[in-house]
Amino acid sequence: MKIHLPMEDDQMDRPYRPQGQWFSKAWILIVLGVLGLLFLKSTVYEVQPNEVAVVQRFGKFERIDKPGLHFKWPYPIEKATKVLVDYVFKEEFGFRTLKAGVRTMYSPKDYDEESLMLTGDLNVVDITWVVQFRIKDPVSFLFRVRNKRKNLRDVSEAIMREVIGDYAFDEVFTKRLEINALVKKRLQETLDRYQMGVLITKVLLQDVNPPGPVKSAFNEVNEAKQEKEKMINEAWEAYNRMIPKARGEAEQQIQEAEGYATEIVNRAKGDAQRFLSVLEAYRKAEDVTRKRLYLETMQRVLHNAGQKFIISGKGEGILPLLQLNRDALGSR
Repeated sequence: MKIHLPMEDDQMDRPYRPQGQWFSKAWILIVLGVLGLLFLKSTVYEVQPNEVAVVQRFGKFERIDKPGLHFKWPYPIEKATKVLVDYVFKEEFGFRTLKAGVRTMYSPKDYDEESLMLTGDLNVVDITWVVQFRIKDPVSFLFRVRNKRKNLRDVSEAIMREVIGDYAFDEVFTKRLEINALVKKRLQETLDRYQMGVLITKVLLQDVNPPGPVKSAFNEVNEAKQEKEKMINEAWEAYNRMIPKARGEAEQQIQEAEGYATEIVNRAKGDAQRFLSVLEAYRKAEDVTRKRLYLETMQRVLHNAGQKFIISGKGEGILPLLQLNRDALGSR
């Protein structure tokens, strides 16, 4: 038996409406709002200053949008792929950086399959290096080559092995800059042939070492070579210090000898010239010149003589003493 309760007056006056009608309209509005947001998000996009956007229409390349705010048809009509073109990418070979900073952390794992190489003189060397590059052609970078990172690493490793194979073991340690430039040039040429759209900015050898088992012996050899170079440099220093000094002293003695020789020659020439002058005067007046020479000679002799006596030519006796001795004593 069913019992029907009487309804209140306000409930009787309210029109009847299905309970799910308001709920359905709210969901429709929410769905439309979400679709609108998705439409707006897939239509409006922003390109950052260090990148460009490669736009495809139905999968075909359409255009390149530069930094700024842009519009496109929603997906799947148009698709925009952003590519960093002003960013320098880096690939590490023979080591891996876990965390860069003030104290850089490296992976403890060995990468011998990348770093061990054979030199031109059939020695093994352990090399780590870095390749830095930028994307110069975003269209080629996206569509020309698959597995771009793997291809870049394979080509870099192959070219490095090729270049190292052209150098002797000692040259690999001393010609790093030359090897860097050569690897960079060959790597860029190869990637251009592949149309990868990449610009190699730098190839840098980080470390060059002998293999681990012979590293200690190699270090001892290097220490011996450095000691040898040190002794050679010290010897050259002593040579450069002593040889110029000896050369200066020798040059001084040579100049003194030349000056003495010049003095003696000039004096001899002066004596000869004076003799010739006397001879010329003697020839012009022989008696006068002979008497002058006699008097000059006697003057020099008597000046140096002590007590003086004058005797006659016949030896008869001493002539009366004149003032000669007094003058001689006075002059003393």
